[in-house]
Amino acid sequence: MTTHAPRVPYYQLAPKSFQALLALSATVHASSLGVKLVDLVLLRVSQINGCAYCIDMHWRDLIKHDVDARHLNALAGWREAPFFSERERAALRWAELITATPNSDASDEEFARLREHFSDTEIAELGFTIATINAWNLLNVGFRNPVPEKV
Repeated sequence: MTTHAPRVPYYQLAPKSFQALLALSATVHASSLGVKLVDLVLLRVSQINGCAYCIDMHWRDLIKHDVDARHLNALAGWREAPFFSERERAALRWAELITATPNSDASDEEFARLREHFSDTEIAELGFTIATINAWNLLNVGFRNPVPEKV
């Protein structure tokens, strides 16, 4: 039987690793990609990974940045929704491809599509953004970090 009870307080048991991942997260947010794009990617990857804690947190962060709630509600269907720029669509596509590894095809053609919208530096920063949220998602899902009832 599966419960929703937290398993271990990983942030207390491995504080150095936790602090290092927090520092990486701060760096990702300060990148040249911009806070909105970073948080859109963080939210989309968290949706893919089923991380309720991160979905809740990044949704709230985007709302604080005055992103329309309708846009966020349509994020999982970004391909059909009219709310996203070509740059955002390229980042979301790449995030999905990388997150779905090995069941995806991050081909040369897909990389070329990404390069139409991002510099090499931005692509590297996007890679770290995707890697960082995947790490947080794996930790929070695996250790069942609970979504706070109230914030």
